[in-house]
Amino acid sequence: MPEEIGSTVPRRQLGRLLRQYRTEAHVTLDAAAEALEYSRQKIWRIESGMGAVRGLDVKAMCELYSVSPEVTDALRGLASETKSKGWWHAYGDAVPSWFELYVGLESAASRLRGYDESLITGILQTKEYAQALFRLDRPTMSDEEQERLAEVRLQRQALLTRRLPKPPRLEVVLSEAVLRRGVGGTAVMAGQLRRLLEIADLPNVLLRVLPFAAGAHAGAVAGTFVILDFPPEKGRAVPEPSVVYSEALTGSLYLDKPDELTAYQDTWNGLARRALDEGQSKHMINRLVGEMER
Repeated sequence: MPEEIGSTVPRRQLGRLLRQYRTEAHVTLDAAAEALEYSRQKIWRIESGMGAVRGLDVKAMCELYSVSPEVTDALRGLASETKSKGWWHAYGDAVPSWFELYVGLESAASRLRGYDESLITGILQTKEYAQALFRLDRPTMSDEEQERLAEVRLQRQALLTRRLPKPPRLEVVLSEAVLRRGVGGTAVMAGQLRRLLEIADLPNVLLRVLPFAAGAHAGAVAGTFVILDFPPEKGRAVPEPSVVYSEALTGSLYLDKPDELTAYQDTWNGLARRALDEGQSKHMINRLVGEMER
């Protein structure tokens, strides 16, 4: 599996399948933990795709859930893929454990649809804008730590122009408030807006602005979110299911139930209908840059 993708998708696939077989066997999380002499947290982490999985653990869980030998062998093969590492592992603590899963999913996605009503989306941030946020969020952070975090942001942006695998389609809607909210001073904001215009020129990027004139909308209730869609994988007829990612101050939420996906897709469609078109959005951003540089 390419380094750009790492082990995130196979970990998520394996966890989802093990959870499915546990549920079909009518075994609760607590009952599984007791029978296997594992902690409840260990089984939860495996089912959530939060780390590498040993083949021995998969075998033990499959035996408990009465999974056929053929399927067990396939799952153990999938477990071997959960040990590969993506580029983000080189940055250590600069990528917190709760965010590591998202970075891996982002790298594996074929399409990203994101709405942000408070700040420039992380994958679009300049180094200076990101560092201004780090100083606000963690004022005691050293310059070296800030530099490493900024490098992670810039490395994430590289997926938009990578050659292999094919770069994802990125569709972003930003609230007008995001463009007008000063971060790091006028010069930093002007540089950030110019960077948005550069990225918006990429053939796989669609950047649009949701103006104040759009009035009340569902995004104000949903808050900031990203919908990630995945490509079909070699040897697998069905692609990895889409997932919605929503981030908070100290953690994140991954939603992949059909009703949850439908709710966020409906919200996205509503935002897309209300947003300015690509040309109008670029015009607004250019106008704001001009106002800042006067």
